[in-house]
Amino acid sequence: MSATGDELKGYRGRARARLAELGVRVWSRVKLTNDAGSVFEGVILPRSETFDDLHIVIKMVNGYNVGVHVDRVTEVEELGWKEAVYKIPEKEFPVRPNLPKVTLLGTGGTIASRLDYRTGAVIPAFTPGELYGAVPELADICNLTTRKLFGVFSENMARDNYIALALAIGEEIAAGVDGIVIGHGTDTMGHTAAVLSFMVQDSPVPIVLVGSQRSSDRPSSDAALNLIHAVRTAAYGDIAEVMIAMFGPTSDRYGLLHRGTRCRKMHSSYRSTFRTVGDIPLATVSRDSFTYLSKDYRRRDKSRQVRVDPVYDERTTILYYYPGMHPDLVDALVEKGYHGIVIAGTGLGHVNKPLYPALKRAIEQGVHVVMAVQTLWGYAQMYVYDTGRDLLDIGIVPLDNMLPETALMKLSWVLAHTRDHAEVARMMTTPIAHEITPREPHNGYLIMQGGLPEIEEWIKTHWK
Repeated sequence: MSATGDELKGYRGRARARLAELGVRVWSRVKLTNDAGSVFEGVILPRSETFDDLHIVIKMVNGYNVGVHVDRVTEVEELGWKEAVYKIPEKEFPVRPNLPKVTLLGTGGTIASRLDYRTGAVIPAFTPGELYGAVPELADICNLTTRKLFGVFSENMARDNYIALALAIGEEIAAGVDGIVIGHGTDTMGHTAAVLSFMVQDSPVPIVLVGSQRSSDRPSSDAALNLIHAVRTAAYGDIAEVMIAMFGPTSDRYGLLHRGTRCRKMHSSYRSTFRTVGDIPLATVSRDSFTYLSKDYRRRDKSRQVRVDPVYDERTTILYYYPGMHPDLVDALVEKGYHGIVIAGTGLGHVNKPLYPALKRAIEQGVHVVMAVQTLWGYAQMYVYDTGRDLLDIGIVPLDNMLPETALMKLSWVLAHTRDHAEVARMMTTPIAHEITPREPHNGYLIMQGGLPEIEEWIKTHWK
């Protein structure tokens, strides 16, 4: 038999030729043997059109995918064939009058989704029926409605998206919902959580951003559990702030609730990628309980009036300092009409001396320059060394322990209100949503550095 045309969809070049030679098709269930004698049993998947032409991709019986180089395939036995139709099951979402009302706002994240192997695109589940079909536990938690605001990769989130999201949150609160969940891609979830913390103040109900690191077709997907935790938090949690709900440890014992202004994605692929920086998480959440780790949070109160202030100045940027940075970078930002610059400085908030004249020129021309620290943990304490004191004299404003990304979001929000230097400095250094804290807790800075005897012993007792 010779496989051709749509039977080899997504494959091209050498991989396509090898499949045709072997006489197997996409969606064939096979036993494939390589030149090392290893046997892989599973289904041949369509190939993403953007990938190379050197591998045959198999979804194995354990649910994981493996790519086998075409030159290493020695034998293939076809066990059967059935074309897969990717459709998320849809069931009518039951309505129970005694359950809380939660709205899920969609922005384009991969929560409750699966992968189209031909194109490499993520196809989301979004309607209540689709979500109920994918995660039926949601019906026991709340009455869920959904609004798809837009569908973008999180790296494409920008001013108009932030404003639309803030306005939608205000509309849902006015409609009387008990909580709001925002489905969002993880890459820039911290940015969105930060800016919403400034755009939506005094919320009477929880506002919970949630995403997934791995799509729903993978056995290790975190999508369903993250969604359950986020919806439970929106429906029953006591914290009425902007939060991120994602995996806690590497196991699925609980999720963590992180404050929107103090959270950062710290690993490109781990499910437990989000960390609270400079503080501790607000709470843990499981399928049936909350454990509040902090007492310092705004509590749910349906009588409180929300303040929605959705403004944003796009002409702001982060300048991540590195040794040998040239002043023409600063001059170029001024020339291009930027209104604000966040410097992620070294140590306590430092840059090299050649930058001083350019920074002084920028401030004299009305550009607002603030200082965060690229160490993430710790404070900008610019009065300690001559370098920092010189920068203070120029007019750079230190932001204590505000995260650089949070500083960018806040500066963008502040500059949409005022360009007066003194007022910008006052607003930037006045905490609104715990973006600056008076001190870091003793257990707010923990890095499990491998190799140290005490850490290795701890890991042996906790590693799953």
